[in-house]
Amino acid sequence: MAREILLNAFNMNCIGHIHHGLWTHPRDRSTNFNQLSYWTELAQLLERGLFDGLFIADILGVYDVYQNGIDLPLQEAIQLPVNDPLLLVSAMAGVTRHLGFGVTANLSYEAPYPFARRLSTLDHLTQGRIGWNIVTGYLDSAAKAMGQPQQVEHDRRYDQADEYLEVLYKLLEGSWQDDAVLADRERRVYAQPGKVHKVHHQGEFYQVEGYHLSQPSPQRTPLLFQAGSSTRGLRFAGEHAECVFIGGNEHAAVRAQVDKVRASAVAAGRAAEGIKVFMGIAVIVAPTEAEARDKHAEYLRYASPEAGIAHFSSSTGIDLAAFDLDEPIHARKTNAIESVVKTFSGWTKRRLLQQHALGGRYPLVVGSPEQVAEQLIAWIDATGLDGFNLTRIVTPESYADFIDLVIPELQRRGRYKTAYADGALRHKLFGQGPRLPSEHPGAAWRDPARLEHQHSITHELRGLSSNALSLL
Repeated sequence: MAREILLNAFNMNCIGHIHHGLWTHPRDRSTNFNQLSYWTELAQLLERGLFDGLFIADILGVYDVYQNGIDLPLQEAIQLPVNDPLLLVSAMAGVTRHLGFGVTANLSYEAPYPFARRLSTLDHLTQGRIGWNIVTGYLDSAAKAMGQPQQVEHDRRYDQADEYLEVLYKLLEGSWQDDAVLADRERRVYAQPGKVHKVHHQGEFYQVEGYHLSQPSPQRTPLLFQAGSSTRGLRFAGEHAECVFIGGNEHAAVRAQVDKVRASAVAAGRAAEGIKVFMGIAVIVAPTEAEARDKHAEYLRYASPEAGIAHFSSSTGIDLAAFDLDEPIHARKTNAIESVVKTFSGWTKRRLLQQHALGGRYPLVVGSPEQVAEQLIAWIDATGLDGFNLTRIVTPESYADFIDLVIPELQRRGRYKTAYADGALRHKLFGQGPRLPSEHPGAAWRDPARLEHQHSITHELRGLSSNALSLL
């Protein structure tokens, strides 16, 4: 049976996200990103289109690699200014019932203890519709702003991320038992003391001793997104991710990447289908192919290819302004996005400018509703993808066009849902309830005995340390 396509809207709490320069288009409304109505109206639009979620990207730091400064990012609003994504969710959840929210947060600069509370709070307020896109960052500008001389080495960031997730699982899954809350007015017992456990974590990167501050939320752990496709990133995805976001421009390469993602889950002892894989894509659609081509030509007049490669420079850590148009750009070791550096090694600046003609490098589908639907289905069937992260080009026009023209065509072909399923975001996507599946490593921390066992080990280690100090 043909699979239904999953769909997230890909956005960011800023003006210029992926398709740089399009903020200058007269029908674009992205400069209103500071207004709450911009986001609540977008959420209602996406729910009308039965989108599974709104995936909100984020960065800390600025894109200062290109031309060794931020003049162009400021002039072209290249993800600058950029506001916090988490603060948008409550308002959008208040005007929707089903739309999920995948928010990006950089764990390198977030202490796990208060962050766990923010995740639980959002999961409560959305009634289980929150997801977390796990990132470790890739900008030296962020590291310097946070008091560090430079970004931590690529693979070490994932080592830290593994431990970060372990701390979160202990807090979100293990600190409060399922039956801890009684809310018994007559007995004056809200939560049972014996059912709430202190977390003791003494690791390489984090030392945490305390109780999770929030009672269990519908999902406990939010739906976990991740986008790393390096060798180390894939290993991390296999251990933790439930949804993985990849890029690609042709079927065979994307098929290979999807297979690697699924193999990473199997290698970690999980089911291959335990990860849903999404690819970023851009769509320009109109009632006829000719109208769609005209719209594409119109959009190109407002796009900024140079702003696109300024963004790309920070993704690679290489200043592309220093290269001649036809000079090959070879991969070198950086602490930016490793997979991007490798993928585009050998390209020239001219070729990159051509690829970024619409201000971004995502695959572009242009055509009538029937043509767009056919191409999206071809991507799914040829690659094993589960769905797409649909970028905005002109806001909100890009989403409205897709909803009004493409969604009905996909539904007619039986490849897109006609109504939302009930339940939490995780259940909507996997159909197995709101909680992490039992095979997921985070689920193991639901056992209070495991927390108590680690407490005993921590206590013993502290005793050994005290004895050692007494001998000095």
